[in-house]
Amino acid sequence: MRRVYRWFIHFEDGLIVLILLAMVSLAIYQIVLRNVFGSSLVWIEPLLQNAVLWIGMLGAMIASRRDEHIRIDLLHNYISAAARRWVAMVLDIFTCVICAVVAWYSAHFVVSEVEFGGNAFSGVPAWTLQLIIPLGFTVISLRYLIMFFLDLLHLRPPMQEPRA
Repeated sequence: MRRVYRWFIHFEDGLIVLILLAMVSLAIYQIVLRNVFGSSLVWIEPLLQNAVLWIGMLGAMIASRRDEHIRIDLLHNYISAAARRWVAMVLDIFTCVICAVVAWYSAHFVVSEVEFGGNAFSGVPAWTLQLIIPLGFTVISLRYLIMFFLDLLHLRPPMQEPRA
């Protein structure tokens, strides 16, 4: 199981790096085409726009893996460690449910895009690029569900201290 988990982590990290490198390369290529040759490829702009969506979702997935999402933690310094644990558990379940709801409705959106049959660019179906939304929110939801159960069983690693 740990081997599969490590493979998934490496896959996430590698995919975000690959997409970022492709984005930079395509943007530079497009700039050179425009400034030197006076032309451009029309499919690069929509591809880069969709790549930003993928980078954002992959970044959110990686942040959830490390439990480093942005949080406003007003109570952290004023409540006991036991109370912090319960607050963390409530927030984990809340995050899990919200992400599951977003995953559910975004999956319905992707299914409607499949039925509609729209293209993003150059014959690439729009739904293939939008698939990252339900996938990403499902992964985030599952990770927070796992963190909840780890905390319930007192197996969760200590939370990150707030940064000043």
